[in-house]
Amino acid sequence: MDALHLSLHEVAQALRARKLSSVELAQAALARIQATEPKLNAFVRTTERRALAAAEQADRELAAGHWRGALHGVPVAVKDLYDMAGLPTTASSKVRHDHVAGQDAACVRRLAQAGAVIIGKTHTHEFAYGVTTPTTGNPWDPERTPGGSSGGSAAAVAARDCFLALGTDTGGSIRIPAGLCGLVGLKPTFGRVSRVGITSLSWSLDHAGPLARTVADAAIGLQAIAGFDARDTGSADVPVADYLAELELGVQGLRIGVPHNFFFAHVDAEVERAVRAALADLERAGAELVDVEIPLDEQIVPVEFGLLMPEASSYHQKMLRERADLYGADVRALLELGEMLPATAYLAAQRRRTQIKAAWQQMFDAARLDALIGPAVAAPAALRTQLDVITWPDGTVEPLINAYARLEAPGNVTGLPSIAVPCGFTAGGLPVGFQALGRPFAEARIVRIARAYERLHDWSTRAPAL
Repeated sequence: MDALHLSLHEVAQALRARKLSSVELAQAALARIQATEPKLNAFVRTTERRALAAAEQADRELAAGHWRGALHGVPVAVKDLYDMAGLPTTASSKVRHDHVAGQDAACVRRLAQAGAVIIGKTHTHEFAYGVTTPTTGNPWDPERTPGGSSGGSAAAVAARDCFLALGTDTGGSIRIPAGLCGLVGLKPTFGRVSRVGITSLSWSLDHAGPLARTVADAAIGLQAIAGFDARDTGSADVPVADYLAELELGVQGLRIGVPHNFFFAHVDAEVERAVRAALADLERAGAELVDVEIPLDEQIVPVEFGLLMPEASSYHQKMLRERADLYGADVRALLELGEMLPATAYLAAQRRRTQIKAAWQQMFDAARLDALIGPAVAAPAALRTQLDVITWPDGTVEPLINAYARLEAPGNVTGLPSIAVPCGFTAGGLPVGFQALGRPFAEARIVRIARAYERLHDWSTRAPAL
């Protein structure tokens, strides 16, 4: 069980050196899941038979001196939007209870090629259409939400059930749970990772990526799944960088944008203090902080929802006609509302998105930015019994879905890469994080910045006392 508290990078070295067997590690992870599930309910299902068979194969290969890389023999999990051949892909919904995948999703196949041991499928907010994952508890306080929609993946990694889990991010669904569970969540550039075999929420906003406990671990995960896939119409045929090559180079001379609007409006005071302290740390480490203004800031969130809602409703149109009564009330309401939005509004959102992307490119170029940093999530994890609204100190009442997704929307609307990183805890012991957004396909640069901060603190080594 002690091995489950190692980082992915550390346990990979132990496996390669034959100090630990993959079967032992898989068995420990499955036992850990059995112990934590009564409190967390992170998993839709475990895949014990497949996992142990994969672990046995990994041990044989490692014994023969064949090492596939840092994921070889390591227990990981995938969100239950990812197809695994012969298994249901339920998307945590009764609507899909009888949907069995015929083949593996592209990312699942790439994990298998890297030698990873997939131990189970994790809960999502139904069809990824939400920010709280109501089925699942937060390992830091099971009475609170782990965030969503990749809440099961985040809870599993934070609880030490596995070393890495895949999530999806359409409106912050990797970065929100990473921020609320004290993890690193890496949303790559749109088109960087294939979405073939992943249940879609909104095809022009969907991203796939890893959640992990350290920056290096997240980079290892992305390295395994990144790459062009002609079957995905949004996939980009751009060379994949070595995401670990710049990892330890620090931030000396890098320019980091600090927004004076949008990212720090209606943000919890403890969150803001932690993020500004992180920025000060990066400045002392040699980064140059640059004041910037987020362009078209009042239009970002309306564009996000103006694209997401019609696209989601289009994807669900047939199922909504045939199985409407099987949807959860919140998701059904959003899908029905999306059908009421006129095509003219959707097209207007697409036009404005083009303007926002151009304005962000101009902002990055004019200020010569390597990255832009703001809070990962506006507020810490809410109680699972209070998932409707947040009331800010000035009396403003904001729907929780908006409060949690608001700061994530720029990364999805622009498609720019973004990494969420732990940067402290509230007085009540809840995780807080910041996010760094970078230039297109510059994941290596934001990983480098995140690692430079991570070296200064022990946040990533702290584990919840379940």
